[in-house]
Amino acid sequence: MDTNKAATALKKYFGYDSFRPMQMDIIQTIYQKKDVLVLMPTGGGKSICYQIPAVTMDGVGVVVSPLISLMKDQVEGLRSNGINAAFLNSSQTIGEQRQVEDDLYNGNLDLVYVSPEKLVSQNFTSLLESIKVALFAVDEAHCISSWGHDFRPEYTQMRFLKQKFPGVPIVALTATADRATRKDICIQLQQRQPEVFVASFDRPNLSLSVKPGQKRFEQILDFIKERRDQSGIIYCLSRKSTEDLAGKLLSKGIKAAAYHARLPPGERSKVQEDFINDRIPIVCATIAFGMGIDKSNVRWIIHYNLPKNIEGFYQEIGRAGRDGVKADTLLFYSYQDVMVLRDILTQNESAQQELKLAKLERMKQYAEAMTCRRKLLLTYFSEQSEVNCNNCDVCKNPPEYFDGTVITQKALSAVVRLKQSVSSSLLIDVLRGSGRKEIMQRGFQNIKTYGAGRDLPTRDWQFYLMQIINRGLLEIAYDEHNALKLTTASKAVLFDGAKIELVKMQVANARQAAAKAKAKPKTKRERVRDELFEKLRVLRRDLAHKQGIPPYLIFSDKTLEEMAAKRPLLDADMMDISGVGEQKLKRYGNLFMDAILNYIKEQQQAGIKIQGTTHILTFDLYKQGLSVEEIAAQRKLNPVTIYSHLAHLYTKGEAIDIFKFLSQAEYDRIEQGIKAMTPPFQNKDIFEYLHEEVPYYKIKFALAHYDKLFLEKN
Repeated sequence: MDTNKAATALKKYFGYDSFRPMQMDIIQTIYQKKDVLVLMPTGGGKSICYQIPAVTMDGVGVVVSPLISLMKDQVEGLRSNGINAAFLNSSQTIGEQRQVEDDLYNGNLDLVYVSPEKLVSQNFTSLLESIKVALFAVDEAHCISSWGHDFRPEYTQMRFLKQKFPGVPIVALTATADRATRKDICIQLQQRQPEVFVASFDRPNLSLSVKPGQKRFEQILDFIKERRDQSGIIYCLSRKSTEDLAGKLLSKGIKAAAYHARLPPGERSKVQEDFINDRIPIVCATIAFGMGIDKSNVRWIIHYNLPKNIEGFYQEIGRAGRDGVKADTLLFYSYQDVMVLRDILTQNESAQQELKLAKLERMKQYAEAMTCRRKLLLTYFSEQSEVNCNNCDVCKNPPEYFDGTVITQKALSAVVRLKQSVSSSLLIDVLRGSGRKEIMQRGFQNIKTYGAGRDLPTRDWQFYLMQIINRGLLEIAYDEHNALKLTTASKAVLFDGAKIELVKMQVANARQAAAKAKAKPKTKRERVRDELFEKLRVLRRDLAHKQGIPPYLIFSDKTLEEMAAKRPLLDADMMDISGVGEQKLKRYGNLFMDAILNYIKEQQQAGIKIQGTTHILTFDLYKQGLSVEEIAAQRKLNPVTIYSHLAHLYTKGEAIDIFKFLSQAEYDRIEQGIKAMTPPFQNKDIFEYLHEEVPYYKIKFALAHYDKLFLEKN
């Protein structure tokens, strides 16, 4: 089709003289009846890409949108531009829906907006089969992917479109999707060799700042006072927060309103219209607010709480500065926010819990970042930036850097040799030369870079590896069990001599110590998400994968957190962990206790002592058949200490044959002494009662056996 027709329609209906970058290429591809995936940031002009073809091609453009509350606004905007458009959803009366369907059947519409539920209904599908459809546009297409940040099961029913309408192009559009989500969108919609268009996600007019979450309201007041009469949105996690915050602002003479899903529809519409028309400058809202609103002069965005993922965060800050003029964004961050979000995500345990928690972790890393925040956002969406933005708080107050090229090369080289198949935790174990069973089974100990990074502790590697990922030198493939993948930028470091600067670990320690000093104490049940938690999480994931079940059916994150905190290594201790019952102990207990024991051994080998585990290390050697003297020599302890460990283990119910160390006659003699004495008494009292003829360790074994028999009888 003649591209002049598209340019004419652009001017006629929208008043623009020229297309933005990429729009014309997308339109031409649709004219060729090819499937298309479009990724453009909020305000980038996605809608033009399907609206122009819809008004210039034969037939009607069918737009699938999850935003029922905003369809009316979108259609009214099109109608005001002279385009014949309508919407169909559950908010209309039967008579109103019938009128739209009649207009559709009679060819009176250029565009019709429908909800996913309406699209897949049998009556509507039959209607579409009886008319000429120019294209299908699937807006917010990330909702169809289980890897996306806002997955909606009803979207998956749209797979039938390509089967029933094979000659009609399907245009999938989204503002936020990582590489795994993009690939899955195309698969779920059964697009045929789709052309993929990815616009730049760089919004240089947006400043990016993160501040500690203490005294948020006072900070917000100062922020607003510096931006009087400017429009802004404050995103809050809960409905109550929106109302409380709006009320506080009003009490300070600042005009503001709350917006959330529980408000009556009329009140919600009024707030939205007042904001669009600048009657209310500030809205305190939950995350749904702003979707589909074309207000170009929003000058600032504040996130009162940490968002759940980077996709949502980027989409929300993208509602500021759509006119290209300078706009400010501010994110408040605290450890408490992370804890609250983790609780929310784990309360409704679902097949997507692992992914959601992984994305929350990336959001947390953004908030804690000590490198250019814009670079981090861009690399998350697979876009490289070689220069710092100088428009974020980190660039304006940069930390101290060092030449981290060798560290980066070691990591990238190991990823190559591991065939881009392992997660960050396993990569670090390989670099540090761990004796982890999985490494040995998969032969990773034979690669050249095995142990190449043993000079750095695990925590340092975690810190540096996240910087390497944030620099865009590695990508996390969420759809391949979080495997690390090389990027085009990796090659410059591996083969072209590119230098990489990393932030010093000492800087991170200082900043994190300051943040933790201000953080609230942990909740009642201690939460631990450290290296051990990660190892347990990986074990759970691998077991779930082998069994074909969701990981949460094995153990919940809360259970793993408690395991990481308490490090149970005996059956009795494992049974004390919340979420571990008899069946799960029988099925999974040994596997998880072995993982904990291996972690403790690795820490011991690295010279790190872990409190409360010494008797377990003794027990491990005892089970291998070593004598007390051999155990003592290997552990560099006194044999008397080893005997004490074994006696303690016996009282815990472990299979210790105490009569290897104590004859029946000796036990009978000690038992006489116990019965002859009045509690409480010390071991020393029995030792002296027996004329100092029986060693202390035999007395300990006898006492353990006596106590066990007493408990069994009572």
